[in-house]
Amino acid sequence: MIKATNLTKDYGEQRAVDIPELIIPDGTILGLVGNNGAGKTTLFRLILDLIKATDGEIGLSKSEEDEILNPAKCEEWKHFVGAYVNEGFLIDFLSPEEYFLFVGKVNEIPEETVKTTVERYSEFLTEEIIGAGKLIRDLSAGNRQKVGIVSALLARPKIVILDEPFNFLDPSSQNKLKKLLMEYHEETGATLLISSHNLNHTVDISTHVALMEKGKILSFIDNSDGAANKQLDEYFS
Repeated sequence: MIKATNLTKDYGEQRAVDIPELIIPDGTILGLVGNNGAGKTTLFRLILDLIKATDGEIGLSKSEEDEILNPAKCEEWKHFVGAYVNEGFLIDFLSPEEYFLFVGKVNEIPEETVKTTVERYSEFLTEEIIGAGKLIRDLSAGNRQKVGIVSALLARPKIVILDEPFNFLDPSSQNKLKKLLMEYHEETGATLLISSHNLNHTVDISTHVALMEKGKILSFIDNSDGAANKQLDEYFS
């Protein structure tokens, strides 16, 4: 579960995030959509304790029965959260294989388990990444993105946060990613928080959609019957 209470982030006189309350229940796939500057990435950075809030709190829990943890006050939440926000999460002088093993070691995952998990995602990663003999910095932007996404899933986290995961991916890879995320959700029951400018892909996989503008959550839409499409089309038109 993810919970925000009276959450604000100011940059000088500009308020980038202003959320009185946001609750994302267990098992939700939340598509976070909005125009550039809406505050989506800032919200992700606040949740992941990459930046400090001006006011308010974030709470994360592995399940609704577990203790809610404040990322700014403890480290335990890192054991059940996986994220990829940008290339700063990668170590670009490593090969993809070396980087996956590094992530596995940090998360105390046996090397053989890491290799088995990466193999499961081989169709998404393709031979351009695995076995190509390249460093991450020598990969295309789309392939670096794929490495980041798979690394976020490697420890099978219960909360997954992905910022613009469809960016830089070709249409075939975008469809493979949709399938990958849906299968991951079905297998783990994880809560997924995904921001994207690609409304079609986001709505396709999301159980709920949050429309964010100027730091505020304008709508939290139940998308169980595909209702988000119409509302988003009306708003962005």
